[in-house]
Amino acid sequence: MSDIQVRYATLQDAAAVANLHLIASRTLYEGVVPDAHWSSTPPAKRVAFWKEAIEYGEPQVLVAIEGSEIVGFVGFDRSRDPKSKNTTGEIWAIYADPDRLGEGVGLALWDAANEGLQDEGCTDVTVWVPLRSDKALRFFDAAGFKREMNTARTVPLGGVKVEELRLKRALG
Repeated sequence: MSDIQVRYATLQDAAAVANLHLIASRTLYEGVVPDAHWSSTPPAKRVAFWKEAIEYGEPQVLVAIEGSEIVGFVGFDRSRDPKSKNTTGEIWAIYADPDRLGEGVGLALWDAANEGLQDEGCTDVTVWVPLRSDKALRFFDAAGFKREMNTARTVPLGGVKVEELRLKRALG
C-alpha cells in the first residue's frame, strides 16, 4: 500500500509539476494529439507557467508526494465560466503519473481539492474532460461527477480539435 501525502505546491515543485503535466498529457491525448505538439512548447515556458500558478494561487496547486517524488498534482479554483455561480469551483487540471494510475493518487488529490474548494466557500465543482478519455471519465464518474447536458465543446489542441464534456457534482 502506498503512502501518498498531499500538500500545497511550492515554487521548487514547478519543474516537477511541468514535467509531470507533459508526461500525463501525452498519455491522456495519445492517438488524438500529434506527438509534435508536445515538443512545441519549450520546457522553460512550461516551468514558468507553473511557477506563476503556484506563486499567485491561480489556480491553487496541490501535489501528491510519495517519499520525495511528486506523483500527481491538481489545480483548482473558482469556476472560470462567467455564467457560473460564485460558489462554483472548478478542477482546472488533475494528473497522476501514468505509471501510478489506479494506486489512489487521483483520489488523494480529489479529496484534497474537494476540501480546499469547500474552504473557499464553494458548494459545487465542475471539470472539463476529453470525451475520448475513458479513464478520466470513469475516474470522475466514480468520484460522483455527472455529465452536464448541453455543455460539450470543441477546443483546439496541437492542430486538432478535441471534444470535451463538462461534469459537475456537489461538494461535500
